[in-house]
Amino acid sequence: MQITLDADKCCAAGQCVLVAPEVFDQREEDGVVELLDAAPPAEQHDAVREAAALCPAAVIEVRE
Repeated sequence: MQITLDADKCCAAGQCVLVAPEVFDQREEDGVVELLDAAPPAEQHDAVREAAALCPAAVIEVRE
């Protein structure tokens, strides 16, 4: 799994961080998403897929 983000489109909803905190974080100053792990271990894959599905701005791209 490879993850990419389009942080310029992020609306700082934070759903990704709630679902997959080991993979995503938010910048303190504006809440925009930060990617902590672009190639997370298999045990995080379901959470990453859920985070991508929940993202209201659709900024998370997951490649299997």
